[in-house]
Amino acid sequence: MSESHRSLIPDINGVIDPESHSAENYDVVVIGAGPSGSSCAYWLASSGYRVALVEKKVFPREKTCGDGLTPRAVYQLEKMGLTDELRQFHRYGGLRSIAFGRTLELPWPKHPILPNYGYVARRSEIDQLVAHHAERQGVDIYMGYEAKEPEFSSETGAISTVYIEDKKTRRFALNTRFVAICEGSTPRFGRHVGLVRDKSYPMGMAIRGYYRSPMHDDPWIESHLDLVDKNGDFLPGYGWIFPVGDGTINVGVGLLSTFKGYKDINTSRLMETFCEIAPSYWGISPETSCGPPTGGKLPTGGSTGPKVGINWVVAGDSAGLVNPFNGEGIAYGYETGAMAADAIICAIKNDDPRELHTYTDALTNEFGQYYKVARLFVKYIGNPRVMRECVRVGMHSKPLMSWLLRIMANLMRPDEKGIAETAYKSLAAIVAREKTGIR
Repeated sequence: MSESHRSLIPDINGVIDPESHSAENYDVVVIGAGPSGSSCAYWLASSGYRVALVEKKVFPREKTCGDGLTPRAVYQLEKMGLTDELRQFHRYGGLRSIAFGRTLELPWPKHPILPNYGYVARRSEIDQLVAHHAERQGVDIYMGYEAKEPEFSSETGAISTVYIEDKKTRRFALNTRFVAICEGSTPRFGRHVGLVRDKSYPMGMAIRGYYRSPMHDDPWIESHLDLVDKNGDFLPGYGWIFPVGDGTINVGVGLLSTFKGYKDINTSRLMETFCEIAPSYWGISPETSCGPPTGGKLPTGGSTGPKVGINWVVAGDSAGLVNPFNGEGIAYGYETGAMAADAIICAIKNDDPRELHTYTDALTNEFGQYYKVARLFVKYIGNPRVMRECVRVGMHSKPLMSWLLRIMANLMRPDEKGIAETAYKSLAAIVAREKTGIR
């Protein structure tokens, strides 16, 4: 850790006011200390670069999320050296899926690389943990400061300075060679470099709340696949109940924008209905509620771009990289943050910003075909009849649902790279059968 390293996280060593310093010089400024930003900052600092991590909120802070860490997320966190720290959270072994009065318990599959377990960790805790871990590698964290606008080089058009500001409108300049934009689903700073979301891609909507429950340490996370609207039509989404292990459970509903009239759905009302019909063993009621639920939007499938500029990259939710199959964004934040760091390291080592385009190549290789299939999948299940038929068929076959779990959570083995395409063909057959009325 360099002598110049400073903690700007209030609950560690106290706040250092940037106004007392002249403009700071960095190799990389990372904007946003969520999964993608903290991951990116950690890997850059681990390689010896001077990194600033700018976060407009003050940790710990709440974040609308299901709090579930899948095996993909756990793998990334363990790669960062957080295996021991993860043990403080509630570990679970798989998914309990419920629909049409049937229940299937589906363990996470065995995999040659990924673990067969996950954790449930409140975002207020896991985000702070990873940010602190990045700080221990030497990252300077500007907590409570928002990245307001960039200054561009008149010669190259690259970002040369990032101006940050706190709630008292105190401003400070961070000079930098590269920038990683990891602001989350609504990238305000990203607008200055032309980030735009492709509205033809599916958008997710989610709402969640916490409840006290006697089942807070259940070994399964639970999903309910038979959400219906006020007309009784099936909705492309699911309700979830995730045991947090601290006396509470995380309860929520998530939907995709691929069905007619999705803008008319009242997610708060849908959440209330789900809580009313949830299994009684969870003990969900107004009396056990820990507070009002909160909601948010999830840009999916790689919907936001461009993902690379002259000297900047975009990762995580800011790039719209939430998995359309299941609404998971945490693992993809950690993964794409690491990919972005790799590309920046290549650009610095070779003194060639064009190396940043290795990032888009990596995204295409890892997620391109998978997300394409996922987008088509969620488009089809936007039809209530197709959604109902898919759930009905799946819930009558545990092997089929186990197979689909591997696909939808992106847990395929290396020898199963084509399995998503096979799943799509199977879905197309169900769609055709539905259209012809064949059962």
